[in-house]
Amino acid sequence: MSVGVRLALATTMLSVAGIASAQAQAPEPQDEAKRTTNLGTVSVLGSRTSPRSETTSAVPIDIIEGADFHAQPSVDVLDKLRTLIPSFNVSTVPIDDAATLVRPANLRGLPPDSTLVLVNGKRRHRAAVITFLGHGLSDGSQGPDISVFPSLALEQVEVLRDGAAAQYGSDAIAGVINFQLKRLDTGGTVEAFGGQFYDGDGFTQQYSAQLGLPLTANGFATLTAEWRAADPTSRSVQRDDAAATAAAGYPGVLNPVQVWGLPETDHDLKFVANMGMTTEVADFYLFGNYAKREVIGAFYYRDPTSRAGVYTNDEGATLLIGSLDGAACPTIALRDAAGNLIPYATVGAQVAALPANCFTFLSGIPGGFTPSFGGEMEDRAVTAGAKGMWADSWSWDFSLSYGRNNVDFFLLNTVNASLGPDQPAGLRFNPGGNVQTERNVNFDVGHDIETGFTDGPIRLAMGAEWREEEFEIKAGDPASFGIGPLTEQGFSIGSNGFPGFNPRIAGTFNRDNWALYVDAEARLTPQFLLAAAVRHEDYSDFGGTTNWKLTGRYDFTEEFALRGALSTGFRAPTPGQSNVSQVTSSFIDGELRDTATLPSTNPVAVFYGGEPLTPEESKNVSLGLVWSSEGWQATLDAYRIEVTDRIARSTDFTLTDADRAALIAAGISEAATLSRVGFFVNDFDTTTSGVDLVTSFTGDHFGGATTYSLAANWNRTEVDSFTPGIISEARVKKLEDSLPSTKGYFSVSHQREVFNANLRVNYYGSFYEDHLDSDVILAEDGGLPIYGDSAVTVDAEIGWKFSSGLYFNVGAQNIFDEVPEENQWGGVAGARYPVHAPYGFNGGFYYARVGYTF
Repeated sequence: MSVGVRLALATTMLSVAGIASAQAQAPEPQDEAKRTTNLGTVSVLGSRTSPRSETTSAVPIDIIEGADFHAQPSVDVLDKLRTLIPSFNVSTVPIDDAATLVRPANLRGLPPDSTLVLVNGKRRHRAAVITFLGHGLSDGSQGPDISVFPSLALEQVEVLRDGAAAQYGSDAIAGVINFQLKRLDTGGTVEAFGGQFYDGDGFTQQYSAQLGLPLTANGFATLTAEWRAADPTSRSVQRDDAAATAAAGYPGVLNPVQVWGLPETDHDLKFVANMGMTTEVADFYLFGNYAKREVIGAFYYRDPTSRAGVYTNDEGATLLIGSLDGAACPTIALRDAAGNLIPYATVGAQVAALPANCFTFLSGIPGGFTPSFGGEMEDRAVTAGAKGMWADSWSWDFSLSYGRNNVDFFLLNTVNASLGPDQPAGLRFNPGGNVQTERNVNFDVGHDIETGFTDGPIRLAMGAEWREEEFEIKAGDPASFGIGPLTEQGFSIGSNGFPGFNPRIAGTFNRDNWALYVDAEARLTPQFLLAAAVRHEDYSDFGGTTNWKLTGRYDFTEEFALRGALSTGFRAPTPGQSNVSQVTSSFIDGELRDTATLPSTNPVAVFYGGEPLTPEESKNVSLGLVWSSEGWQATLDAYRIEVTDRIARSTDFTLTDADRAALIAAGISEAATLSRVGFFVNDFDTTTSGVDLVTSFTGDHFGGATTYSLAANWNRTEVDSFTPGIISEARVKKLEDSLPSTKGYFSVSHQREVFNANLRVNYYGSFYEDHLDSDVILAEDGGLPIYGDSAVTVDAEIGWKFSSGLYFNVGAQNIFDEVPEENQWGGVAGARYPVHAPYGFNGGFYYARVGYTF
């Protein structure tokens, strides 16, 4: 099929944990003409039984061939999926704390941790990053990081767009994404990629290499490496407050003082190994990855005339001045009686005349400062296993998996105000980090039962799984969380913007669970396929849950079929969500404020209604039509997903003086240093409805093979119930309207001899943005609402692939440089465009790719 999307119309019961690995790993005899096992239109998603052709599935599965996936102009796997799968959304994340490192992505309008990710059919561990600022939909999510895979390593990408928790367990409410790795025993590829945005920034370079090696006469070892670096972009305007500060003569105010754009990515290294070997005893497989990168992004500007806890504590009326020896210090006004800024010439002269015992940050940083936030991410995983047959009738697969994602945060160009003049060298802080570690053990068996009343055998599969999850909070350096000598004089504690994790909240939190499953499928008649699955899981922290799935498909003719599925599902709260403690800075009621996120069982959280977290529960219904005939393929699938007790971060609670006194009196001393708090809750229910349309036609046009593809998604989420005061009306608005309700594309792919060309027209419906997460809907109440219009973007590419193995491609993404309408609130924080437009805000990107396959 085309660039894109091969529709595997395969059975809904495609459960991958065992068979997917079997299909992906089993070595096969290979000759020089075909060194790579081509899965083509075969999907391993959906059934514990044998893999299915795409024309026999009972639920929608998009299959993207590895070559098509790799050829997309984006270098990030997330952006490639956004382009190819209409129901998959991911936005640019310019200033969102740790979400800058692992961008949240959404399938079918649900949060990132509602989509299960597999590699060769085995569960992928989640990232250590919790998305605290997720713009409503992704707030508090902890999903996997799928950007760690070099696209050159992928044989195909399969996206099961249907609830599958009864087959795979937790996290599969929205669906499943499976990355199948290539299997080469000889040859390889080297490639270089370069591109930048029309505005002349964001230059990206990427170098990839792949090598296939024999592993004895009956095995393979495929090694793929990739290195990437990307310069930052800026789509900013000067902030109004910074402009006023500069106009008052304050020195050192940059223009723009705050940058909105893609963060800088450096030393982005990815390595993947995939190995397998067949023996007389069993087939053995081993695969894994290692990735490491550094990402640096901007934070909000700290204005020297208004930033509380650093420059002032009375809304900018007077300068915050600390006494280093206890002696009194004079008062310096920043504004006159009318509220206008006093020129720096006057203020600066008074600062210069301060006694030596009096300290103010205005003397050393008179233009304010903009912290830079970054992280060093390291990801590693390995899976080993064996599979075979017992008595030629029972298949078995046993595997062990280990995954670890480690993120160490750092801040540059900021201060711990309470330390006064004793700041760390280079104004660099290391506030600590998070580590997510997972271990899995799987054992799966399958058996065909011959009967006299079905058209073929009943395909039975059973299995067991044990998994351990561990979330670690690593303490930061003392300066990042230290309570300095100026604390009692009103100077804020901790590294400004992202206070470090102190030893009191640092620690390791874990849980384990075991699961048993059974599923079966059979053709009751030559036209009617029926499948069922049931799975029970038991967790050490909240108990057990049982879920089921029923799937059917009826083929009216060889060309036309009806398919559908009913299922229940669940998503367990992660150890990170249950135990994390963190302080972030965000715009609240028009001001930049520090807010703490506490465990829901923390006494302060309990005071405001916090309770132990429980699993989300879901009901999924889907119904679809399938048509395939003489080069045409078309599917139309409708779905409805009801989720109850959804897990997300609560609204923020302000500690009043009375609240603080009551908490301290109850022995909760930490309340003395808190001003606003939030926590994770199970507090709202939603219904997500939608329709997916995918069609394609392949014919001999324009002197070569030409494929036309059309794919579209309509999706709508409604919040059915929530508790006012725990979940805000603004949060509900973001959940329902932040993503475009309609998204799709039409593409034409042409191949003629050595020449190929691709053209894609993308459509994005209108969207809503609560700019800066103001948490208020109406502008007159202090909100910053943006109602973005629909948009059309166009991508184009031409290329040549020669018999020698050399290939060359040039193209452009968003060739007509489409950007959103300028942000009417741009002066508030300097963002020129809406920062979460579904198609980005950086504009056109042109690129070239050259490679050699041998």
